[in-house]
Amino acid sequence: MRLALTHPSVAHEQGASVQHNQRLEFLGDAVLQLTLTAELYGKFPGVGEGSLTKARAQMVNRRALAEQGRRLGLGEHLTLSRGEEVSGGRERASALADAFEAMLGAVFLDAGFETAREFVLRQFRSEVGGLEVIPNLENPKGELQELLQASSTESPEYRLESLSGPDHDRVFEIAVLHQGIELGRGRGKSKKEAESYAAQAALERLRRTGESAEATP
Repeated sequence: MRLALTHPSVAHEQGASVQHNQRLEFLGDAVLQLTLTAELYGKFPGVGEGSLTKARAQMVNRRALAEQGRRLGLGEHLTLSRGEEVSGGRERASALADAFEAMLGAVFLDAGFETAREFVLRQFRSEVGGLEVIPNLENPKGELQELLQASSTESPEYRLESLSGPDHDRVFEIAVLHQGIELGRGRGKSKKEAESYAAQAALERLRRTGESAEATP
């Protein structure tokens, strides 16, 4: 577990001989992918490979995994370099997502696949259990625009809210607004990715509440 929570910045600061969590992250990613793939395969017997892949991608994107890491409080236990510490590394989405996958790799090594699988399903209970239909992830921006323009001629606006992280690991946070009202936010490694996640978040919110954009607080 100590290794799973050791950020690669420590090796950059102290030398390449210091072990960090990237190998465990690689292993944990495979365990996570297999577990969720099997669940989706069983839950949606009539759905093709492409749609299943997109549904899985929604559950294991960086934002989703970072949220899993936050739920477990992994940030406060990370071992970071001094530079990463002062630049807000404990709250950085990439660090939290990587630590979550590395921790899963550690669980697999220590306790086996079945225990790791049970852990994943427990953590993703609401995501897997609440997935009744496969989401359309082909073009969330286009889908949001189409939904909003059913009642308004005004297009959604995408606004950059923040840009964080070092030059090699930028994280963009984008808000999507309609008629001045914020509908959702997304974070990603590029503006395009962040806008896509923001549009998806807005779609999920509007569908969940059944509200029109004009009625959204």
